[in-house]
Amino acid sequence: MQPKSNIVHLPVYQPGKPVEDVKRELGLKEVIKLASNENPFGCSEQAKSAVIEELGNFNIYPDGASVELTEALADELGVESNQIIFGTGSSEIILMINRAFIVPGDETIMADETFPQYKHNAEIENARIIEVPLKEGKHDLPAMLAKINDRTKIIWICNPNNPTGTIVTLPELSAFLKQVPANVLVVLDEAYGEYIEDPEFPDGIKLLSEHRNLIVLRTFSKIYGLAALRIGYGVGHPDVIRYANQVREPFNTSRAAQAAAKAALADKAFIDYCREQNKQGLSYLSGQFDRLGLSYFPAYGNFMMVDVKRSSPEVFDGLLRRGIISRPRWAFYPNHIRITVGTSDQNEKFIAALEQVLQESAVQE
Repeated sequence: MQPKSNIVHLPVYQPGKPVEDVKRELGLKEVIKLASNENPFGCSEQAKSAVIEELGNFNIYPDGASVELTEALADELGVESNQIIFGTGSSEIILMINRAFIVPGDETIMADETFPQYKHNAEIENARIIEVPLKEGKHDLPAMLAKINDRTKIIWICNPNNPTGTIVTLPELSAFLKQVPANVLVVLDEAYGEYIEDPEFPDGIKLLSEHRNLIVLRTFSKIYGLAALRIGYGVGHPDVIRYANQVREPFNTSRAAQAAAKAALADKAFIDYCREQNKQGLSYLSGQFDRLGLSYFPAYGNFMMVDVKRSSPEVFDGLLRRGIISRPRWAFYPNHIRITVGTSDQNEKFIAALEQVLQESAVQE
């Protein structure tokens, strides 16, 4: 059997190393996973209750159109229901966008160190990938504009960018969108947007009325803490959403996920708590990195990317032996690790372990 020739070279997505594997492999009793930007505070108790109420309905197919959740989200965001599409995480929306709009030979523009699923799914559709180098860890929007031509179909902007954590500001994004041709779709991925209170950070939803060629991606996996249930969404012009819906798989989100997301959306107190705890965590980690003489990118989400001044796999292995799972191996930042902001206890244990690893490495040099 012969697969499509354009997929044989594609890597399989590698998530953060599972806690259970590390415990088993290294014989550790306590392992802290700070590799996948999950919410260390779990999810809303209201979301848990909503899932429990659905236990008796698992024999029934979910609402394929997610009607109740769509109405609740539309009311929350101030948009129409026909502007929203749901997927099994925002990663499925990325897949649908590529499937709906890309044909072989189209070009798609993205940063050279960003969420890998943009490139992965575009390559499956046989697109030509145009990667623009980050500038000090940040999207270089003028350089991306310069790459647009008659074959350009989609531009991807991850804001804040994963893995660097940097943002493009509202003035920068607004100026960019005004210069993008109307026939080029701009995908603005705001997976971590709910963590940010900086007035310079653009709310992509507010830009939709001015730009019919914009679609905003968000997820319930991060601050809402529903990563295991796999539910995310896209918001855009009704025409864009309709095209994406035409390639969406039937019943692609579960009853439990829809119920949990609707409940989580209503629990503002939990979101406020997580945002405040994350802010404190970012401040603590920044201060500790400064103390250790380590540089890092300005962080806006629930993670930081720090230069550990050594090969990142070496530091990853040292942290792993001490029960801390981080994220190493970045193509253009070989000495950086990405670390999720944990609870205060987890952050302190990470810093203690990192300091030991760096001291150990210094002795060996």
